Amino acid sequence: MPLMATPSVRTLGLTLAYVGVATADTLLAGRTTTSARRLRYLTKPALMPLLNAATRDAHGDDVLVRRGLTTAQAMSWAGDVALLGKGRNAFHGGLGAFAAAHVAYVGTFLARRGKLGETGTAGIKAAAALLAATAPVMSVAAGRQDKELAVPVAGYSTLLAAMFAAGSVLDPELSGPGRRLLQTGTVLFLVSDTLLGAREFLLKDEQPQLDAAVMATYTAGQAFIAIGATHL
Repeated sequence: MPLMATPSVRTLGLTLAYVGVATADTLLAGRTTTSARRLRYLTKPALMPLLNAATRDAHGDDVLVRRGLTTAQAMSWAGDVALLGKGRNAFHGGLGAFAAAHVAYVGTFLARRGKLGETGTAGIKAAAALLAATAPVMSVAAGRQDKELAVPVAGYSTLLAAMFAAGSVLDPELSGPGRRLLQTGTVLFLVSDTLLGAREFLLKDEQPQLDAAVMATYTAGQAFIAIGATHL
């Protein structure tokens, strides 16, 4: 389907619903009231089902993309729900679910990769530099809070960098706008998780504005990846 094809009424309605719920959840994440936290039990779990429904029609006959995105979004949904809870078990559940989502994204992107000589290595080098700069810091900081978190956080950082790198080596013959949207999404997802890690492991005080920034970049990143991938 061409990137600029006119969306159906159903797709447009679901897309607007996703934008509305994502905006509401971002605003609620920036508030610390009990009512805001309770409302997020409605908004946050609705995000990935809405996004999947909004982009489903664009998948066409590409079974690989359809399955890859659906799996990644399903695992992201599980992570969203897990992170509504508090404590170590909730964080472990969220970390594991999002790790699985990144594995699904990596597999989907690499299945559409181009030849290394055509795609260049800038994205891979950037991912490696980012991993080297952030993974040790996050892993050590997580280990100080809970020794059992050090290795999982390091592993998650590696998967996050791999997702970004995989998005940077898409086949140049694929849709240019689709590739750029998807790659923008991987950057936003990376920014979101970096902010989340900083909030969890580096900052002592509660930062509602940072929570809002995490959700704003996360919901935008997921949307850009979904729209970009379905129009490759």
